[in-house]
Amino acid sequence: MRLSFIILTFMLAFTYHTVDAASQDPTQLYDVKAGDTLWKVASKYGTTVEDLKITNGLPSNLIFVGQRLKVPKSYQVNAGDTLWKLSQAHDVSVQRIKSINKLSSNIIYIGQTLRIPPKKLEMEAQHILMTRDEFQDWLMNKAFTRNIVRLQMHHTWSPSYSHFNGSNHFTLLKGMQNYHMNEMGWNNIAQNITTFPDGRLAVSRPINQTPQGTIGSIANNGGILIENVGNFNKGNDQMTNAQKETIIFVNAMLSLKFGLSPSVNSITYHHWWDLNTGERVLDDSKGHSVKTCPGTGFFGGNTTDHAKQNFYPLVRERMKELRGGSL
Repeated sequence: MRLSFIILTFMLAFTYHTVDAASQDPTQLYDVKAGDTLWKVASKYGTTVEDLKITNGLPSNLIFVGQRLKVPKSYQVNAGDTLWKLSQAHDVSVQRIKSINKLSSNIIYIGQTLRIPPKKLEMEAQHILMTRDEFQDWLMNKAFTRNIVRLQMHHTWSPSYSHFNGSNHFTLLKGMQNYHMNEMGWNNIAQNITTFPDGRLAVSRPINQTPQGTIGSIANNGGILIENVGNFNKGNDQMTNAQKETIIFVNAMLSLKFGLSPSVNSITYHHWWDLNTGERVLDDSKGHSVKTCPGTGFFGGNTTDHAKQNFYPLVRERMKELRGGSL
């Protein structure tokens, strides 16, 4: 069921929980209009194209009408303000505030108007590494041109947990990208989204691009491919609570964004598809070439019953919480 008011209700209901004005999100959102370019928007707000790309997780200069961009916010200096206090309140470095305002020293004055830039996302090439909260902002501010009808669940198998050291997210992503392009012959990294054991996630292949991979074109068309780093076949990696929460959260957020209701039709497991024909076989795998992916231990197992009993209810509950504005 695709109900547009679900998305509208979510966007109106969602709020950040803050303790005071200083800790509120310091960014200003700009709605992209016909004829806009990143250069025009950057010039209007006294920033650079590169800064806009990094703060908004844009791998290219391409923007779409209806998309919302985080831009610097005007702030009037109050008694007791210092650059250090502003940097702490707005989660941005003193140097960035000085740079965008062309300040040669740390001295600021009551009544002075400063531009406060939004926090930068972590990016390397096309790979955007985010927390759950950052992904939420990123997703809801984006405009997409592709019709999304299903989310795909995968595990990497390799790299597994033994390959993750807590800080090598980009190294693993680049390794997967190189393998997919050089060994599999695909035009980019196969997956749109990757989740990690520490609970962080990355967007690599743009959401507007159909994923690639051995699941087949029927599943890929209208799909978003989610790779979960780890080997989740029973007896191997024990999924961390942080990664579990991220997987549930990502599926809930994407379902809300694209008007999906969790079911075998909208959230699919790689195990349910024949590798040779691309046919969806669900649990009838006898005589078919199928993978165990996303793992025989993925939220209890990889059958449709496991998904219905153990996974979809968690996603539905998270959607319900998000629609109410509660994290």
